[in-house]
Amino acid sequence: MMATQKKSLGNYLELGSMGASLILKNLPFVLFLSFLTVIYIANAHYAEKQVRQIQSLQNEVKELKRQYNSLKSEIMFKSRLAEVGEDVESLGLRKTAGSVHRIVVED
Repeated sequence: MMATQKKSLGNYLELGSMGASLILKNLPFVLFLSFLTVIYIANAHYAEKQVRQIQSLQNEVKELKRQYNSLKSEIMFKSRLAEVGEDVESLGLRKTAGSVHRIVVED
């Protein structure tokens, strides 16, 4: 019977051994997988950044909608006939008590 020898780590890393040739043979594939891993991680970071940006823009849109509704209601209130009458009184203008007369101009 033949005695079995334990192979050390150095034996596997020698260029002539079968393990080293297997590693060198598959090195392009391992590098390709490493490249894909880096791309995958970068894509995940980019996606998270885009999600954060979308959320901040959505919050900004909500705030702008609130401002729009506030200004819209203020303009509607200020454009009421009574409010306009109060604002132009300081200019010396006043509302007449009678009906409105139409002026017709013929050519």
